[in-house]
Amino acid sequence: MDMLVERLDEKLQEWEPSTAAEVRQRVSELIDLADEGLLEIMRSRAVEQEVLDILDEPVSR
Repeated sequence: MDMLVERLDEKLQEWEPSTAAEVRQRVSELIDLADEGLLEIMRSRAVEQEVLDILDEPVSR
C-alpha cells in the first residue's frame, strides 16, 4: 500500500469523526478533479497564501 494511503488511513482513525468526514469529502473532491483533468486550474492554498502575503507587504517608495 502507498505510504500516503497508509498515513491517511491512520489519521482517519485518530481524528474526531467530524474532521475525518471533512477530510474524506475533500479527498473525494480532489479525486474527482484529478479524474476530470482539472487539478492544474485549481488554486492551491500555498499560491493563495503567497498572493495574500504580497498584498500585505508594505508599499515601498
